Amino acid sequence: MTDTKPLSGYRIIELAGIGPGPYAGQLFADMGAEVILVNRPGAMGDIPMISNRGKKTIKLDLRKPEGVAVLLDLVKTADAIFEGLRPGVVERLGIGPEQCRAVNAKLVYGRMTGWGQTGPWAKMAGHDINYIAITGALAAMGKKGEPPAPPLNLIGDFGGGAMFLVTGMLAALLKAEKTGEGDVVDAAMIDGTSSLMTIFYSLAGLGRWSPKRESNLLDGAMPYYRCYMTKDDKFMAMGCIEPQFFAEMLSKLGIDPQEFGPQNKPEHHAAQHQKLEVIFASKTRDEWAVVFDGSDACVSPVLTYEEAAEHPQNVARGGLTQQGPFIHPRSAPVFKNAPDDKPFDIPSGNADADAILSELGYEAETIAKLVESKVLG
Repeated sequence: MTDTKPLSGYRIIELAGIGPGPYAGQLFADMGAEVILVNRPGAMGDIPMISNRGKKTIKLDLRKPEGVAVLLDLVKTADAIFEGLRPGVVERLGIGPEQCRAVNAKLVYGRMTGWGQTGPWAKMAGHDINYIAITGALAAMGKKGEPPAPPLNLIGDFGGGAMFLVTGMLAALLKAEKTGEGDVVDAAMIDGTSSLMTIFYSLAGLGRWSPKRESNLLDGAMPYYRCYMTKDDKFMAMGCIEPQFFAEMLSKLGIDPQEFGPQNKPEHHAAQHQKLEVIFASKTRDEWAVVFDGSDACVSPVLTYEEAAEHPQNVARGGLTQQGPFIHPRSAPVFKNAPDDKPFDIPSGNADADAILSELGYEAETIAKLVESKVLG
């Protein structure tokens, strides 16, 4: 039996965008789908990005009827399409869900936005920090008495955005396989981020979470769940929540449990914070990493993204691979029967135009005319 990736045989069209859209396309391609990235004319689509690995690319001017006609011909052959434009834009171009599903009833149409397709803010501009600001997530991050700390754009764009778009589209593809009927997936970053907040709503309902920063189990209030600066101004991350892991941490640091005090008594925490800060400042990060290596103390070195590629655990799993100027994260999750996907291929902006159009039945003369009229970027 030939090993194949789970989405092998599926064709998914990606309308070029930024942030969560390209990453969603990367996930589909990593899982074996044939992802055709439709770039806009111009130089933007020529920038090599890791998120474009494994995709096919074509440049189409969708402001022109001829470009729309090409896209709809492509849609007829596809299982899914997704876009990340403001609500109403694709409808005005003539490539919205109704127009596309009119030529392919089984099509899954994914829509990725920050605010969603409906509501008073639907057509407002925004970025990750704005979207997570109204979900309660941003307010919970950072130090007490200081402005909330932007957590990169991992939460809104990629966690609450791309992951939920992919999940929704996969569910709709399963439905289409059973019923022959596609669907439209409205993936909003505010919805996805709110879903990611489920555990905190649960804890709050049980009276075990406060909206005040640095007053909860997972926000730096606990001396056993935070980062500590080391002698060389680097950091160690501590997360020994369970009693047995907490005991292991104390043992590795040579701390007398009786002298240190109980794990979950708030009146002891200030002194425990201070003691651990002094101890960790006595050695370098890498010296502490040796101390805790292989233990159940739940203490680990805080690495930069460059250092991460050299960590033995990442190396053992092939998690990060240098190829050209990029450090490539491996495809995730890992499927037992899927082939290795290295080396990674990152196409240029219009690399597959001729092959894609020829497969759709376009003659060479027609393709030449599309190039001449600048429909093909």
